[in-house]
Amino acid sequence: MRKAPLVKEMGTLLGGNVLAQVIALAAYFALTRIFSPDDYGLYNIFYSYIEVFIILSTCKYEMATVVAGSEQEAAAVSRFTLRLNTWVSLALLTLALVLWLTGLLPSHFAALGWMVLLIPPMVFFCGSSRVYTALFNRAHGYGTIALSETVNAGAGALLKIVLGLLGLLQAGLPVGTVLGRAIANLCFRLRLKQLSLPATTRHDQRKAARKHRKFPLYVGSKDFINSLSGNLPFLWLALYFDRADVGLFGLALAFTFRPVNLLNNAFERVLYAHTAEAVRNRRPIGHTIGRFLLIVNAAALPLFLLAWFVAEPVFTFCFGSGWTGCGVYVRALLPWIYLMLSSTSLMFISNVFGTQRTEFCFYLVLLSLRAAAIGLGIHAGDFVLAIRLYAAAGALMAASLLVWYLWQVRRYERSLPKD
Repeated sequence: MRKAPLVKEMGTLLGGNVLAQVIALAAYFALTRIFSPDDYGLYNIFYSYIEVFIILSTCKYEMATVVAGSEQEAAAVSRFTLRLNTWVSLALLTLALVLWLTGLLPSHFAALGWMVLLIPPMVFFCGSSRVYTALFNRAHGYGTIALSETVNAGAGALLKIVLGLLGLLQAGLPVGTVLGRAIANLCFRLRLKQLSLPATTRHDQRKAARKHRKFPLYVGSKDFINSLSGNLPFLWLALYFDRADVGLFGLALAFTFRPVNLLNNAFERVLYAHTAEAVRNRRPIGHTIGRFLLIVNAAALPLFLLAWFVAEPVFTFCFGSGWTGCGVYVRALLPWIYLMLSSTSLMFISNVFGTQRTEFCFYLVLLSLRAAAIGLGIHAGDFVLAIRLYAAAGALMAASLLVWYLWQVRRYERSLPKD
């Protein structure tokens, strides 16, 4: 049976991701009139810990599913990752419960109160979804991935609105998010039988985990550092500035980073599967990647230029005067987000060519640059300055990574036999 062409598969994922994003972003028109910037500031603190702990729960072993040499190996590494995710989530739940009951929660967690107990289940559902996404990505089951993303966005948005209207304000956002992800996870589970995964033993799973140990060693470490540095504004700045400022920045980030991140996920999943397959069969990849970058940048540049000029009035009009100031953060973020659109879509290159160790060094530098940026902003007592420096550090690293990814593609192309 002939596989669907690259454009069709990318279109399937993009269709689902765009629909999911439209639902999620449209919900903000209601959510920002129910929840305050302070509520969103607390929610951003909550979710920043989720993004860090998810890396620990799977150690990025799910990425090995796509490049596994056989269906048996792919099934083995996936089952190992699901078990790992379960045990890490249970350990986090035990720790959170003990700290909450004993009143020993650190300052950020203390602000969350009982909502800290929502972190472990959210980590579990997100980790499981990542494993299922990798399995369906390998099998080119992009329709299922798109459906899950759409269900997550729709269910999460609806539940947040309902909970907010019922008066569950600060807790409404995290509770709705957890329940939405749980429902999306169920969508994957209901369709998992379609993949007809071969049976594996614990020995098979441990063997596959050892074979792909580069993923936790380098990809997992890289993503943990990247997630930690990416959440510094919520983990660190929130200690020194008002939560409402954090909430304003969080809304600006949602309307810049989230749409691009969803596009990047769709692009990366499809390009990753096709590029890995092409490299296994010693076929060229440069033309496909070059054409992708050309099309994406030609379409994105006018939109980013428009956003630069209309951000502030659009945000004030759409969300009300209480959210005035978001445009300042949008303009600070746009150069970084634009470069991310290309560089993050190609981050699978290091997995395909086994250069995760070098990529890890890039993200160590990024963490240092972002920590310096946040530190300077705190020293100056200027939240906006901290965000501008933070975004500039991200833009510099995104450009550097893009150049490095393209250099690897060019090196591979040169290694192919001449016709």
